[in-house]
Parts: sequence; C-alpha cells; structure tokens
Amino acid sequence: MNRIGIICKAGIPKPAEILKELLPWFKQKGYETFVDSETASTLNMNGFPRSEIASLSEIIIVLGGDGTMLSTCRLVADKGVPVLGINIGGLGFITEVQSDKLYEILEKILSGECPIEERLMLTTQVRRLGELIAEYIVLNEVVINKAALARIIDLETYVNHNYVTTFKADGLIISTPTGSTAYSLSAGGPILYPTLDNIIITPICPHTLTNRAMVIPGDSIIEIILRSPTERVYLTMDGQVGFSVMQNDVIEVSRAPFKTRLLIPCDRDYFKILRTKLKWGER
Repeated sequence: MNRIGIICKAGIPKPAEILKELLPWFKQKGYETFVDSETASTLNMNGFPRSEIASLSEIIIVLGGDGTMLSTCRLVADKGVPVLGINIGGLGFITEVQSDKLYEILEKILSGECPIEERLMLTTQVRRLGELIAEYIVLNEVVINKAALARIIDLETYVNHNYVTTFKADGLIISTPTGSTAYSLSAGGPILYPTLDNIIITPICPHTLTNRAMVIPGDSIIEIILRSPTERVYLTMDGQVGFSVMQNDVIEVSRAPFKTRLLIPCDRDYFKILRTKLKWGER
C-alpha cells in the first residue's frame, strides 16, 4: 500500500497540526499522499476533491470523529478501499485509534499486520406513486421520524413482503450492526457485534409498549409505508443526510451490494471499547 488518501474533519485545527508531522513521515518512507482539498488549503498545498481520493488511494486515513468516518465510508465503500479512523472527535466507536497511538498503529497497518473488517451497509430507496425519487447508502442507520411538534405517525411495515405491524410511534430506526451502538441503542435497541450479518428494526417511543426492537437476517428487504396524513416526517441517513417523506411514500431498505472495509488495530478488543465508551462497571 503505497498510495494513501487522507480525509479530515473540517473546521478544526487539530488535523492540520497532525499532518504537519505525518506528511513528512509518509514521504520519508516512500508513500504518496492525497489530502482532501479543504485540509490541504490550510497547509498551503495542493489537495484533491474528496470524491476523487478513493480512486487515487489504496487506503484512506480519516482524522476526525465518527461523523467524518461515516461520510467517508459512504463516499468510498463502492471502491473497496479500506479505511482507518483516527479519533480526534468525541465518542469514537468506529474511529478506534487514538491520535497518541497514530504512528505505532500506522507502522503495523502499513506492514500488513492488522486485519480488515467488512461491515454491512444498507441501501435505502424512496418511492412516490411508484416512481423512485431518492436513493441513499448508509453505514449506521436509516431513521424515519416526525418533527418535534407533529403527532405520532403510522408506519406500515413489511419484511420480505410479509406484513409485520403498523408501528404507531415517533419513528423507526433501521440499523446495521455497526450502528447498533448509535441511535438504535439510545432507543432501546440491542448491541450487535459489528461484523454480524443482521439488521435491527427499533421503534422510537412506540405507543404500544410491547413493540420492541427486532433483529432480522441481513438479506431481508424491509418496506415501510407512511400512512399518516402529514408532511412533517423526515428520513435521515447516518444522522447526516435528510429527505422529507409524504403520506403513502414507500421506503425500502435492504443490504447494499458492497461493504465498508475498516482497518482494525491488531490489539483491538471490541468489548473493552464497549466498557470504555459506555462506562460499563462504573458507579
């Protein structure tokens, strides 16, 4: 792996500070680097559009938090380029490497010592009057929810064309195992090991308390029809991309044709991450 793409969280100075030492380190070792344009401009060097970096690189390093990581994975997953997340943000479930261990981990990654994990992604399509009007790819979750002052909404739900129920709730979360520790968890969903091939359906504040999260096979096709007569319902992808949904729109969620490939530190202990990030065992 001689060509390395670098994508950074925008609007904060720390990535540029790290790159001032990291880029010469790469150059000394004979690696070619491709830095995103916005970050490169802060270093007075030539950069590359984020949309082109995946085609130029053999691996991509993300300097940021989980939000930067999610947007990067959506951008590059169809190219099959593995991604390494360096956490300089907050919680950091998928940006697993701390910046103080950057060089130690990079030595092992670049020598091929560390594994690559493949993570399930989801394709989301929205149909209105039978016509496809929107399509998205997500790594964490698809969320259908109402505006703050809207009433409970009715979400008629099918799995593999079999009727499940009509959820009367504030919304519904369709999550991957990677996203199980995000919004789905806060809504009462289970934690799934991130490499599992499953999908989670989690209602948000359901009117019927016996409506609980469900775990279904990863090859399932989920169809959700908004039956409520309101326009104040939104579809949100990975908490970053939004789309307004109307009555009788059909939202179809299924496994994407490709997976996110994450470079994993050799000594990574997923359960230690859970204990640390979720503060298990603390009083």
